[in-house]
Amino acid sequence: MRAWRVHTLGEPVDVLRLDEVPDPLAGPGEIVVEVAAAAANFADVLVCRGEYQERPPLPFTPGIEVAGTVVATGGGTAFAVGDRVIGQPNPPRGGFAERTVLPAGSTYAWPEGMSAAQAAGFFVTYQTGWCALHHRARLRAGETLLVTAALGGTGTAAVQLGLAAGATVIATAGGPEKCARARELGAHHVLDHDAGDLVERVRALTGGRGVDVAFDPAGGDTFDAVRRVVAFEGRLLVIGFASGRIPDVPANHVLVKGYSVIGVHWARYRTEAPGLVQQWHEALVDLSARALISPVVGEEHPFDALPELLGRLATRRTHGKAVLVR
Repeated sequence: MRAWRVHTLGEPVDVLRLDEVPDPLAGPGEIVVEVAAAAANFADVLVCRGEYQERPPLPFTPGIEVAGTVVATGGGTAFAVGDRVIGQPNPPRGGFAERTVLPAGSTYAWPEGMSAAQAAGFFVTYQTGWCALHHRARLRAGETLLVTAALGGTGTAAVQLGLAAGATVIATAGGPEKCARARELGAHHVLDHDAGDLVERVRALTGGRGVDVAFDPAGGDTFDAVRRVVAFEGRLLVIGFASGRIPDVPANHVLVKGYSVIGVHWARYRTEAPGLVQQWHEALVDLSARALISPVVGEEHPFDALPELLGRLATRRTHGKAVLVR
């Protein structure tokens, strides 16, 4: 079979190589899946560079979420050959391959009504959003939620989950086209982060009070602005650093303004609290069944186009989920 692999670390467009490798075999508690679609995440860019929290041994195949059909099992799983599933492969055997291996504990039924691209992009982003907004921030109906980079994969999920929770959602995006798409998601207010002072505009929208919860996957200058508009007893969720700069948090500012800075590293819950991941998945499937959330697939690319796809993701030229389909 064919699999995209990284033999040396660097930019995805430079280091990804399409190799012919043996078909994977399922061990106990594992499932071999014929991949129908694999979603691209910013983490895939980071792991290719060697900048992610986890560094698989070289060579490795990136890709952290897939949708596909079970073709073999190693026992110890409720899934059978022919079942359509979604899940997370374990490195170094990632999802950007014609076949991959899923641990039974990280495999779920393909949600009803979703295309392959939607199903592939459902798990990680919505789990991250649920973990952040509900488990960590305890978002309540009637509160104000600010979502930065709202047209990214995690951003679109956070906007939808905030609306489903009954929050007033302020979304930021870059440029008129992305702002128009953020309005289509249903955000109550949309701000172009390239057009004027974000702090003053958020303060104006909230009567000077600020936002109860801020969901920030951007980091950098955006984080510096966002922390200034978090309300008293508000919660600032640190999701990631897509801008490329990891910001500092001045402790005196946190103290004086009385807000919380909360880190959200969802992947740890897979090992630290897998029961919670299952609970969140069930809640998300229920929201999907009630049409309160729906994965936004911004673009689909053929299997051979992965380097270009991750290059677009690295330079923030995508919106919604960018997915590799076969």
